[in-house]
Parts: sequence; C-alpha cells; structure tokens
Amino acid sequence: MEIYLVQHGAAYTKEEDPERHLNNDGKNQCQLTGKALKKLNVSFKLIVSSPKARSRQTAEIIAEEVGYSKNEIKVTEMLEPTRPAEDVISYLKNFTDKNRILLAGHLPSLGNISSELLSESSQISLHFEMGGVCRIDIEQLPTHTGDLRWFLMPEHLRLVAQTQPGRVRTKKG
Repeated sequence: MEIYLVQHGAAYTKEEDPERHLNNDGKNQCQLTGKALKKLNVSFKLIVSSPKARSRQTAEIIAEEVGYSKNEIKVTEMLEPTRPAEDVISYLKNFTDKNRILLAGHLPSLGNISSELLSESSQISLHFEMGGVCRIDIEQLPTHTGDLRWFLMPEHLRLVAQTQPGRVRTKKG
C-alpha cells in the first residue's frame, strides 16, 4: 500500500478568515502539487481529508488535477491536527483494499502519522511544508516498518509540474 501525506496549502489567518480557507498562494501550491503528482503517474484509490476548510480544499484541488472524483473524498475528524497517529492508523485499516491513499491534513498529525508508519523505537521528524507531499510504502497496517519512498517540498513539486511532458521518469514496479 502506498500512503501519500500532504500538508494543506497556505491559508488565510484566523483574523482574515475564521474558517481559514486557502489563500491564492495555497490554491496555486495545491494545483502544482496535483499537476506534479499527475506527471509522476500517481493516481489514488482513496483521498481522505480533515474536515477543516484548508485541508478539504487541498484534497479537492489535488483530486481535480489527478482525475479523482471530488464526491469520493472521505472527510474525517481522524485527520484533525492533534489526533493521535494510532487513531488514524486504525481508521486506515478500513481501507486495506485501497493500494494508493492520499491523506490531506495538518501538523503535527502528519509528522506523527509518518513517524508511526516508519519506526517503533523513536520519533522520526519529517519537516512538512504547506503543499509538500511524501510517499510511504507499507506492507500492512499497523506497521512501524514503512519505507519512505520520497518526500517532495513545494519547490520540487513546482519543478516537476512545469517539466515538459516525457521528461519525468518514474520507476515502474
């Protein structure tokens, strides 16, 4: 199973917008993330989002870019910012038939989820940035022996998204 974790794009401050929707930069970040994922031949069997506006919008924009129906996005409080990683892993066990899952969420939960998937003995620290995405491959859930396949920051995703067709190569396996 491939699990992709993406931090929501840049959002308005709470003072500007109490619901914290994506601002224009955040929307652009998410479009580039989606375009890059499409160029990397990534498609999803399931997209899951936090109920917060900025994560829902992130999931919807990426879904549109990669050809995933926005109506099929699962919205769950399991991806709230402070939700324990173990709760998210338990939730994901409901979808073991899905081989490629995108989780659109927040800090610190994304870091905690990735740490839980990768290691049992220590806290692994991955520095997520808004609009950045990582891929962790796992054999089964629960696990602490996942394989971090790649981690792309927004500037990397921008480069991939802007690459001419046929220039991006991925390993088929």
